[in-house]
Amino acid sequence: MQKKSRIQFTSVKIEDLMFRTTFDPRTREGDLIVNLSLINSKDYDDVIKIFSMAMNSGLTVSPMIKVLHEGDKFGEMTIGKDEVGFATVCSITIDGVLLKAGVMIKPKFGGLVEIRDGLPVRFTNVLTYQSTTIDPLEVLMSQELTSVMEMLRTGTGKILANLREAPMIARDIIDSTLSDMVDAGITGILEVGEPNTRILDVPVERDHLGIVVIGGTNPMAIVQEHGIPIRTNAMSTLMSFSEMKHIREL
Repeated sequence: MQKKSRIQFTSVKIEDLMFRTTFDPRTREGDLIVNLSLINSKDYDDVIKIFSMAMNSGLTVSPMIKVLHEGDKFGEMTIGKDEVGFATVCSITIDGVLLKAGVMIKPKFGGLVEIRDGLPVRFTNVLTYQSTTIDPLEVLMSQELTSVMEMLRTGTGKILANLREAPMIARDIIDSTLSDMVDAGITGILEVGEPNTRILDVPVERDHLGIVVIGGTNPMAIVQEHGIPIRTNAMSTLMSFSEMKHIREL
C-alpha cells in the first residue's frame, strides 16, 4: 500500500520556523529564517546590483545576505552547476523574535501593498497562510503582479508585504523588540497599527493591533521585473546570523 504524503499548509511551516528562531537582536547572535534564491551565474553582476539597490532603499527585511556558489551546501541541497544562490532574511524572522520576547504573534497573510506617492495606502491582493501550501508572496510573484521597480522610480506601485496581529497589551514589548531589531539591521517594518484599528484597509481582531512587514522577496521581484530568471524558495530554512554579510561588503 502506497504511503500518502501529508499536505502542509504554510501556516504550519511558519509556526515551526518561528519556534526554531534563536536570533537575539541585542547580541546579534543566533539563527534566523532565510529565503533562498537561485540564478544563473552569468546574471550575477546584474542581480547583485538590483539586490543592492533594493536593500539600500529599504525594500527588504534586512541588507544582510549570504552568497552561495556552485558546490556550496545549503541545508540538504547543493548549489548546482552554473548557479549562484542568495540567502536573504525572511520577514517571518521578525515573528520568531517577537515570539521569543513573549508576544503571541499571529502571522495572517501575504499580499501586495499599493504605494502612492511614497506612502502605503492599502493591501490589494492577499493570500492567507492557512489557505495555501505555497508561500503567498511566491504565488504573487509568479503571477507577475508586482511593480516594485516602478515604485522605486516614481513613488507609486505595488510591493510585497505581509500582515501579522498581536495583542494590544503587548504594545510596549513590541515597540522595544522592534527597536532592537532595527538596531541589529532588521529594518523591514512598514507600519505598526493602533489597537482595534484597521491597518492598510484591513480589519484586525478585537484587542489586537496589526504589524505590516515588507516582504523579503521584493529584491527578487525586481529581478523578475527586469526579465532575469530567478527561482525563489521563501522561508527556506534557518541560518546563523554570523554567516551573513551586509550587502555593501560583497
